[in-house]
Amino acid sequence: MAKRWNNTLTWKDVTPEAAYMNRRQLMTGAAGLAAMSIAGPALAQSNGELEPNTWEEITTYNNFYEFGTGKDDPARNAGQLTTDPWSIKIDGLVDRPGDYSFAQIMEGLDVEERIYRFRCVEAWSMVIPWNGVELQDILDKAGVQSSAKYVAFETLVRPSEMPGVARNVLDWPYREGLRLDEAMHPLTIMATGIYGRDIPNQNGAPIRLVVPWKYGFKSIKSIVRITLTEDEPPTSWNMANAREYGFYSNVNPNVNHPRWSQATERKIGGGLFAKRQDTLMFNGYETEVASLYDGMDLTKFY
Repeated sequence: MAKRWNNTLTWKDVTPEAAYMNRRQLMTGAAGLAAMSIAGPALAQSNGELEPNTWEEITTYNNFYEFGTGKDDPARNAGQLTTDPWSIKIDGLVDRPGDYSFAQIMEGLDVEERIYRFRCVEAWSMVIPWNGVELQDILDKAGVQSSAKYVAFETLVRPSEMPGVARNVLDWPYREGLRLDEAMHPLTIMATGIYGRDIPNQNGAPIRLVVPWKYGFKSIKSIVRITLTEDEPPTSWNMANAREYGFYSNVNPNVNHPRWSQATERKIGGGLFAKRQDTLMFNGYETEVASLYDGMDLTKFY
């Protein structure tokens, strides 16, 4: 398909996770891995300095406030989350609204491996080998109507399994949104795994959004609702503090967060005294996505 993401990286650039499996094991043993691609302009632009983080780093340092505000709270508390059965309500400006089971969402879609830099607003980053499908393919199942301009998302709220929702840290459920052209971009995926394994609960099981040129909080976890709208949808962190969290939340090193600089970042796993590196515009995906924002003042639409 013409819209599929292409790149020039090879397997030797991809995965140091020797404990996981070698290339042959991945190709023959990962159930459902019908197609693989490696998308990583951020890796290519870093002169090989970036490598994927380990499974332990990826799965033990998380922001998922439904399970607690500490970075290690999700790994400690998310094990009780029930993720099967799972369904996603797709509604709003679509031709075929309804509750889609996880199996219906994934039916007929190619699962690919995408190696993406993942950037947190607190100036740390990870490089994660996601497995997933393009969001556009899921939206096509529902039939996006011509009047739709935005895509809104909601996370599960289940107090019996999510101890963090007892605290009014945010207005639950967690909400996020994209412009339709952002959602339809081939870099935007719905991830279902990491390193070829099912995505852990603390990372957003069983299915989450990944938008690699934006800050990580845009990549909403454990999604239960997708709504196509004509108007810009409310988003949780923008509702909580609009001064610090704009709707777009593109990685832009030229615009400081009110409480810290965004000009440099530190990769998780490198230690407290790891060398900081320059933050890349659009998280290293400028060539691919800058045209989405032609003519926009990115200091105003942040």
